[in-house]
Amino acid sequence: MSESPTRQDDAPRTLLLRGGTVHSPADPFATAMVVEGGAVAWVGSEGAADAFADGVDETVDLQGALVTPAFTDAHVHTTATGLALTGLDLSGTRTLAEALDRVRAYAAERPGDRVLLGHGWDATRWPEQRPPSRSELEAAVHGRPLYLTRVDVHSAVVTGALLDLVPGVAGLPGHSPEGPLTREAHHAVRRAAYAAVTPGQRAAAQRAALRRAASLGIGTVHECGGPDISGADDFTGLLELAAHERGPRVLGYWAEQIRDTEDAARIRGLGAVGAGGDLFVDGSLGSHTARLHEPYADVPPDAPDGGGAHTGTAYLDAPAIAAHVAACTEAGLQAGFHAIGDAALTAVASGVRGAAERLGPAAVRAARHRVEHAEMLTPETIADFAELGLTASVQPAFDAAWGGADGMYAQRLGAERARTLNPYAAMLRAGVPLALGSDSPVTPLDPWGTIRAAAFHRTPEHRISVRAAFTAHTRGGWRAVGRDDAGVLVPGAPADYAVWQASDLVVQVPDTRVANWSTDPRSGTPGLPDLTPGTELPVCLRTVVGGHTVFARPNE
Repeated sequence: MSESPTRQDDAPRTLLLRGGTVHSPADPFATAMVVEGGAVAWVGSEGAADAFADGVDETVDLQGALVTPAFTDAHVHTTATGLALTGLDLSGTRTLAEALDRVRAYAAERPGDRVLLGHGWDATRWPEQRPPSRSELEAAVHGRPLYLTRVDVHSAVVTGALLDLVPGVAGLPGHSPEGPLTREAHHAVRRAAYAAVTPGQRAAAQRAALRRAASLGIGTVHECGGPDISGADDFTGLLELAAHERGPRVLGYWAEQIRDTEDAARIRGLGAVGAGGDLFVDGSLGSHTARLHEPYADVPPDAPDGGGAHTGTAYLDAPAIAAHVAACTEAGLQAGFHAIGDAALTAVASGVRGAAERLGPAAVRAARHRVEHAEMLTPETIADFAELGLTASVQPAFDAAWGGADGMYAQRLGAERARTLNPYAAMLRAGVPLALGSDSPVTPLDPWGTIRAAAFHRTPEHRISVRAAFTAHTRGGWRAVGRDDAGVLVPGAPADYAVWQASDLVVQVPDTRVANWSTDPRSGTPGLPDLTPGTELPVCLRTVVGGHTVFARPNE
């Protein structure tokens, strides 16, 4: 891709991109686009582009590259993502011994860190089938404070030196003398661990995460913060950094219950667009804390919280959910919840319905409240989501990582229940709006991989088309924050786009039995890269947000 000389970080007043493919519903065969200031001004054919050539400030020869709307990642923990990118990442470890070796080496490399932080262990992938014990970790780091989150970030293993920083932690629900911490004990220790991160370390981590996002064609991230997640200083610091430095847009959700307009004003004062994100109704399947109607399949009979009757953890019930949704709706604020298990999702549906009965269904639907993860939806709760206008903010990489007959879902739930998880096709058929994301650092920032995971779901009946998944990862993220004019390249839309080196463009459907007309060029359906498993994913050459370049691949 070549262009006339300008400073990379300066947005041209008027820019013509031509000689490629522009993915736009305005013209399915578009090869050119004009950007004026921070908005798309025109999309069309190469021949028509000649009329603009003499009137623009800059022309870019795309050299056959693909231009798409920039992606929106609808669920990110930015600081934690940056710390994982720059620190101790255990996600690729294959054995317990390898994980302990990495912990040992990391501690030796950082003698001055007040608390050692790491992320990503998953004992279900190790032959030992158990996490590291406290005594093993203390030996590896010579007794220093250490905090290591499980891949789902809903439990952690720690050392005694870190526990010493949290008075009374042994009396909190979820404490374990030797094993992973969950529930309130985990939340308290997480706050202590992140309090040890200096402002400089935090800003460096945030910049690292946003740089990675921009390099992957992500133009917007939805930050999911809250008092039990990252703290107000982290949240406001990130929003301020994003406002003053060129990079992806950051839209923040603050996970705290509100009771009245005063609470709503306080949350708005943080810069949040909604009181939701990870407002926990339950925990996670991997940590046995997602709330279920029926017991987990793999909890031993002597488990401390019920054994064979173990059904996870409930943080909010239906009346509390109803009160939060009603208060948010009356204050004109978007509400949202973290809910994974089927019992948690039933509680959400019941609570939102209670708010709708009080305020009227139209008012609740208009607020576009949202639910994060929504992994164990049933036909009944899918119908409730559609009726109540709830957006499902989902992470298809969860299925890629944990689905299948031998995956974590099957271990925790049994194969039959595991096959019901993440039913994207049924959700779309019912009219449930989808917004795709990563929950990074739980799964990596990887938009094309996310689309591939949705289109090639491990359970074939849950697959959706590449086009539907792409829409949910671009326009869907904007609709989830109440913006219907963004996430698409049409005149008047924000100039948030990415330029890609990509394979031949095709129209992929999830089921070969589907009629072929939509895949026929005569249908005018814009093509997208072939995402068949095993094929190379597109490479981002440039990411532009509001007309400003926020990433350009060297030597492109």
